[in-house]
Amino acid sequence: MAVIKAREEDVKLLARLMRAEAEGEGEQGMLMVGNVSVNRVRSACLDFKDIRTIPQMVYQKPGGYEAVDKPYFYQKARDSELRLARRLIKGERLHPAEFSLWFFKPTGACPPQWWNQWNVGRYKSHCFYKPTGQDCPDVYNAY
Repeated sequence: MAVIKAREEDVKLLARLMRAEAEGEGEQGMLMVGNVSVNRVRSACLDFKDIRTIPQMVYQKPGGYEAVDKPYFYQKARDSELRLARRLIKGERLHPAEFSLWFFKPTGACPPQWWNQWNVGRYKSHCFYKPTGQDCPDVYNAY
């Protein structure tokens, strides 16, 4: 059962985003980026109050993804990336992205805060940041 609504075109869009943002970090890194992305669709809080669909999340301005401005994002999703996207749409979560709404690729150490949210961990070059339960209870709801 899906935790967010997703047509086949949405699955492809999420898969392309995951690849463009984190392909260099392998499947685990792409899954974490996708985890954050799914959280943004289901959270209805903070910068994502009006984000209810995958296309809205991917193309959000300001606050969206830099990858959409790069040609690589527009290449067709591979079967392996589509499988990863479907896992996340079905509710798979991975630490430290499990409740995160932001990730950031700093040149050095992870800043303790990003967009006023606390760092909860790092995977390879990306740092992950989650909101508080008070600021964003929906992101903590069980699937």
